[in-house]
Amino acid sequence: MDDTTSATPAPSVYLLSPEQIAGPYFRNPKLIRRNISESADGIPLVLRLSIVDAMTGEPVTGALVDIWHCNARGAYSGWSKVNPDQEVDVGDIGSIPRTDDDTYLRGGQFTDKKGIVRFTTIYPGFYAGRTLHIHVAVRITSGNNYLDERHVAWVGQLYFPEPASRSVLNARDYSGRSVSPLSNNEDTYYREQGGEASTLTVHTLGRDSNEDGFFGHTTIGIDTFAASTQIKPEDFDKYTV
Repeated sequence: MDDTTSATPAPSVYLLSPEQIAGPYFRNPKLIRRNISESADGIPLVLRLSIVDAMTGEPVTGALVDIWHCNARGAYSGWSKVNPDQEVDVGDIGSIPRTDDDTYLRGGQFTDKKGIVRFTTIYPGFYAGRTLHIHVAVRITSGNNYLDERHVAWVGQLYFPEPASRSVLNARDYSGRSVSPLSNNEDTYYREQGGEASTLTVHTLGRDSNEDGFFGHTTIGIDTFAASTQIKPEDFDKYTV
């Protein structure tokens, strides 16, 4: 028997998912809910995210997973009056003044015993200068004041396969825009911050039409001891959040 095989370093238990910027439209509405759509127009999307400890391969239970994304026309709640057909030149949290107190397409869920959260929402549209995406933040919680927990361990963005997105953007609620979306590879954040590794696996919900909706899922590997530099504790004190 060759003893050298036992000395080979073990591979990583799980891949650490790439972090991406939080963007200017992060808020902390403390909305714990599975259905975040608030009857927003668009094609239904059922989203399942599995959160895994990249160091151990074990599911991360009890973590607070927030998601937020734009509506079919490219607008974010809280910034509904910002024109999504005009590209903004700032990307930091708190850099764009809020225009309203709407909360559509935002919400959080706690991971279950298998490290899974599920959301019911709509397939996002796009805004000028970006491809279609969903923002995600994972907070590691402790104690009773879990909604006040500021330990954000991971921040990222989720992307969609191009064929599914093209079919969605041809639907009535998404079409007729004065600008065109970027493809995934044209998007700076997708291209430079590991977007390919953050692309959802997507299936149609119905056999007859894509407008019946989609099911998207992926696994996110995080370091539960990490402190994200993308959403820092002081960001929760900013007026726009």
